[in-house]
Amino acid sequence: MTVIVLTNCPVGLRGLLTRWLLEISPGVYLGNPSARIRDMLWQEIQQYTGQGRALLAHTTNTEQGFTFRTHDHKWQPTDYEGLTLIRRTTQPPQAPPAAGWSRASKRRRFGNK
Repeated sequence: MTVIVLTNCPVGLRGLLTRWLLEISPGVYLGNPSARIRDMLWQEIQQYTGQGRALLAHTTNTEQGFTFRTHDHKWQPTDYEGLTLIRRTTQPPQAPPAAGWSRASKRRRFGNK
């Protein structure tokens, strides 16, 4: 079984996947292609995602019973003693918001248009 999840990807890529898999929800594809076809689809996905992200999960002969691949995700698969876990990269702290009133708030408050 193979599951592919696309986020913010071109329509042409979605059309390519519907040739081999069933789209069960927008951006979610399900099917049972051979390993050769699955790898070919993954290469096409990596090439044509553009600004989007992709996730591929498929069954395999491991202790978990499945494996997955990601493309342009902030969360990365990491092998931990034979198990594949997801590692989130830490986000750098953001600058605190500016003190005081925003321009829009000042306009509303003082009636300036």
